[in-house]
Amino acid sequence: MSLFSLPRILIGAAASGSGKTTVTCGIMQALLNRGLRLSSFKCGPDYIDPMFHSRIIGAASRNLDLFFTGEETVKALLLKHSKDADLALMEGVMGYYDGVAGKTAAAGAYDLARVTGAPSILVLQARGMSLSLAALINGFVRFRPDSGIRGVILNRCPPALYPLLKEIIETETDVRPLGYLPDMAEAAFESRHLGLVTAAEVKNLKDKLQQLAVQCEKTLDLDGILELAAAAPALTAKPLFAPRRVDGAPRIAVARDEAFCFHYEDNYDLLREAGADIVFFSPLQDHTLPDGTAGLFLGGGYPELHARTLSGNKRMLECIGAARRRGLPTIAECGGFLYLHDQLEDDTGCAYPMAGVVKGRASKSGRMGHFGYAAVTAGRDNLLCRAGESIRAHEFHYWQSDNEGGDFHAEKPVTGKSWPCVHADGSLYAGFPHLYFYANPRFAESFAAACAAYAAADGSGRRDKAIHGGDA
Repeated sequence: MSLFSLPRILIGAAASGSGKTTVTCGIMQALLNRGLRLSSFKCGPDYIDPMFHSRIIGAASRNLDLFFTGEETVKALLLKHSKDADLALMEGVMGYYDGVAGKTAAAGAYDLARVTGAPSILVLQARGMSLSLAALINGFVRFRPDSGIRGVILNRCPPALYPLLKEIIETETDVRPLGYLPDMAEAAFESRHLGLVTAAEVKNLKDKLQQLAVQCEKTLDLDGILELAAAAPALTAKPLFAPRRVDGAPRIAVARDEAFCFHYEDNYDLLREAGADIVFFSPLQDHTLPDGTAGLFLGGGYPELHARTLSGNKRMLECIGAARRRGLPTIAECGGFLYLHDQLEDDTGCAYPMAGVVKGRASKSGRMGHFGYAAVTAGRDNLLCRAGESIRAHEFHYWQSDNEGGDFHAEKPVTGKSWPCVHADGSLYAGFPHLYFYANPRFAESFAAACAAYAAADGSGRRDKAIHGGDA
């Protein structure tokens, strides 16, 4: 058990769309400009907001998710990734109390603040009210006796209105007004069907972040924010799970480019700790898998937006198909699952040939499929686990498959809604559910072990032939 002191703060909001990502990024950039060393975290399973955090701090932002893992693991991950930081910033999710299934506070921003002892700052849009703002703030503070809310930032607030609202907050509430941001259309981030566009797609991102940082220095009480963060109590944390290491440093090729951009860095950390060598490649630009590949990880992203280019890279498709025929251990989740189909529709409805590993067609449905958290349980022994073993996961996709698989069984928390999913066998996991390995680290151990076994069996050099699309 470790005892640690860490200045930390959580940025929450009354609702989605309040601007907490904008506010969080502005604060991060401003504090970075002051010379502080930062660690950053996103509450929940989201991939996109951490991309913005990572662009600012120059290091991977991480997810802290209390549905995926227990409280001790969350605290241990916070400590692990903040050991060299002056301050840890956590961005909330949805509304401050919105948790699992929308019916509980579990795994939401409030829950994360409670577990980590992080003082919270509530981001509110200030238009259209004055004294009612105090009622809104007091409602959030008093909804739970341990709300953790210590400050308020007003977003898109008319500058002329702020002095009045600041006085109302000071006289009618027990929280600290920490300033405001005006409407800044020039620094706004665009959205698409899964939320914000990715950080790599934002034009002049560095300029926008610096504009936000300059405004934060002008109209936010950054010193007050630092004071709140420094008041966070000491925490205790147990050691993280240590996976069994395999021999031979099997090389796992991870797809990483504009089409495959959804990553949990902690997954790769666990695989490295299990002895694997992680290398990145681009299905858009590369023509073969990296030399010595003994495992393949195709994560999520937006392959549907790049379907024509992916389909046009026939050498890569043939390479992956040949490697799969040779039993290359493969994880393909959501976007990676779409890529393995016979055909994939783009956002105009035009279908393109893909890898042909999964027989069927992936197409746009116009609605979210199985949105949210689920526990997935294996119906048969497979690459990652034995029959009956399970892991907590999540789904978030608008594209559907006419062949989703049935080797796992998914079940939503609270509601109990269930459905069959995933194609799985001794060398494959392919389906819509996204996996976070700390939810069941044995899955990472099993994958690393399968990759090590593949590398050892193919030590004769046959692997190179398979990777480059050679005949069986």
